[in-house]
Amino acid sequence: MFDAKKTKDAVVRWIRDFFEENGKGCNAIVGISGGKDSSIVAALCVEALGRERVIGVLMPCGQQHDIDMAYLLVHHLGIRHYEINVEDAVNGVMQHLPFEISSQTRTNIPPRIRMTTLYAVAQSHNGRVANTCNLSEDWVGYSTRYGDAAGDFSPCSHLTVTEMKEIGRVLGLPDVLVDKTPIDGLCGKTDEENLGFTYAELDRYIRTGEMEEGPKKERIDRLHVLNQFKLKLMPSFDPGI
Repeated sequence: MFDAKKTKDAVVRWIRDFFEENGKGCNAIVGISGGKDSSIVAALCVEALGRERVIGVLMPCGQQHDIDMAYLLVHHLGIRHYEINVEDAVNGVMQHLPFEISSQTRTNIPPRIRMTTLYAVAQSHNGRVANTCNLSEDWVGYSTRYGDAAGDFSPCSHLTVTEMKEIGRVLGLPDVLVDKTPIDGLCGKTDEENLGFTYAELDRYIRTGEMEEGPKKERIDRLHVLNQFKLKLMPSFDPGI
C-alpha cells in the first residue's frame, strides 16, 4: 500500500540532501506549467528549502490558455516567479531552419527552448533546475530529450501519476491543480489521447505487471523499449588507454 505522507517526507529529505551536497544555499528553479507535476515538485521544494529559495518560471509560447493555473500555483506557494514568453525564440529557430520542418521537430523545439530558459534563470540566480517528470511518463518516453526530461535533480521520476496525485493532496495543493487533466502543452491534446491508454491503466501495469493482452499492452511495451535510450547516459567510446 502506497503511503503518500511517508513518501512525501522522504522526498523532502532527499531534496534537502541533494542541495547540501550539490549546491548548498542554491535556489531551486522550477518550470511552472500549471499542471500537477510542476505544481507538486515546486511544493516539495518549498517544504524542503523554504519558499524564499524556490523560483517558478512560467514559459508560455504565445498565449497559454491555462496560464491562470500556473499563477494559482505560484501565488498559493508564495514563491518568486518570472513569466518569460518563449514564442520569439521558438519562431526564431524555426524560421531559420533551411529545410521542411517535421511535426516532431515542431513539437520538440519549444520544450528545449524552455529548458534553455530555465538554465538561463538558474545561472543568474544561483540555482539548480528541477526535473518535473514522473515514472509513468518516463516509462513510455513521454518527454522531450534535453527538454522537459533534463534538469539537475529529479524528485519524482520514480513515482507514478497516481502516486503523484496522492502526494499532491498530502501537500495541500488546490484540487484543481492535482486533478487537472494533463495536456501536453505542445499540440493541444490530452496526454491520454496522445498515448492511447489511461494513466490508471499504465500505473497499474507498472506496479503490478497486470494488464490484459491486447493493443494497449502491446503499445506500452513497444514504447517502453523504444524510449529506453532517453533514460540512459549518453554512450561514449572508451579507447581503453
